[in-house]
Amino acid sequence: MTAPRKPKALRSTTASKETELQSQAGEWYPTRILPYRTLEGETEGAVVTFAHITARKQPEETVRMSDRRLATLVLDSHDAMTMQDLEGRILAWNPAAAKMYGWSETEALAMNVRELIPQLQRHEELDVVRRLSRSEILEPYRAQRLTKDGATMDVMLTATALLDHSGKGYAVAATERLLEGGRRG
Repeated sequence: MTAPRKPKALRSTTASKETELQSQAGEWYPTRILPYRTLEGETEGAVVTFAHITARKQPEETVRMSDRRLATLVLDSHDAMTMQDLEGRILAWNPAAAKMYGWSETEALAMNVRELIPQLQRHEELDVVRRLSRSEILEPYRAQRLTKDGATMDVMLTATALLDHSGKGYAVAATERLLEGGRRG
């Protein structure tokens, strides 16, 4: 009688395998699987280790859930929501902005916010960006914006500085709502 053959995967690999598993109860465990070897170097089985890391994983899951919720809010908002860097390059453009201004997201992401601001208001609006870059908190304010078809709109604009880990402004997030009777041809 011959000895049973070992499965090929156990014979041919000496590498360990590491992964993170989540239980049905939502608990997290890093898992390490190592081949169990005899003194002759033959694989005789595997050693599997688990460690409980749920407390470490919960903040990551909270951030991931918050990011999904925030994305849903932005996408489903009836207000135009945009983001631009401090040079005015548009970084984000939600569906409500596309509907309100006429530019698709793809078109807007290739634009500078200056293209949305009537020429006479550009200096004043650039001052707002400078104030935000210094982390000033601004009250919502009335502004004018241009649409793709060249119309001027009166909007209520709320602008917020986005800050990096050191507290320095790196972008501006804006929510814009058309004021009643605010579209002019």
